[in-house]
Amino acid sequence: MKLSNTRKFVPALLTAIAASLSAVAMFGQVQTQSSATTGQATQEVKVERGEVVNVSGNNVIVKMEDGTILDVPNVPEEARIMVDGKELGVHDLKPGMKLERTITTTTTPRTITTVQTVTGKVWQVAPPNSVTLALDDGTHQKFTIPKDQKFNVDGQMVDAFGLRKGMNISATKITEVPETVVDQQKKVTGTMPPPPPAPPANVPILIVATKQVAPAPVEQAAAEPAPAKLPKTATNVPLVALLGLACLSLAVVVRFARRPARLLE
Repeated sequence: MKLSNTRKFVPALLTAIAASLSAVAMFGQVQTQSSATTGQATQEVKVERGEVVNVSGNNVIVKMEDGTILDVPNVPEEARIMVDGKELGVHDLKPGMKLERTITTTTTPRTITTVQTVTGKVWQVAPPNSVTLALDDGTHQKFTIPKDQKFNVDGQMVDAFGLRKGMNISATKITEVPETVVDQQKKVTGTMPPPPPAPPANVPILIVATKQVAPAPVEQAAAEPAPAKLPKTATNVPLVALLGLACLSLAVVVRFARRPARLLE
């Protein structure tokens, strides 16, 4: 409710209350009623993403999307994270898991309206600041008089200066206090780390080396019989040349052997 509308509404409300109170016997009492009026709510959605780096007990370290390291200590046991359609606890988190936290903040304006109605008999008045009323239980209570406060006296509205001891009066005070209600909801979801890539089809996954055992030696086969005739691999040319050289040498020796005999002749 806007303040301008409230200012228009208060006099009418005071008149209605005064009329109803004037129709019944005046008993000293204080009544307080409060109500809340909400306005248009606004929502803000923030999404944060990160990757689990380490999990130790209930402490989780997450590397955020912008590179910052977020240390989350003492994660409650009842905390649940929806991962691939399954609810997991803090001990189910694994390094490499992707996390996404959605924070939804709802802000709702609200106005608290308090209506305080006082009825009683004037016992003492100190205008324009305070008035003391005698209540129906025989006690006396002092009230501070707000600025411009009006009192209903037998159907007529008077201010603090019009009050007299012994008057039965009623007064209504309306206050409006604006406030803002903030509600925040957090939801964390995640995905498992991807499996390691499969090796190419033409690359063996595992190569097993085995020791080759040499076959046992076998008895040597019987010697092959010698061929009946050796193959002919040489010619007579070298032999003829050798005989010719020998004859030539012999001729030289004979010649030199006969030369001294001629000198003696």
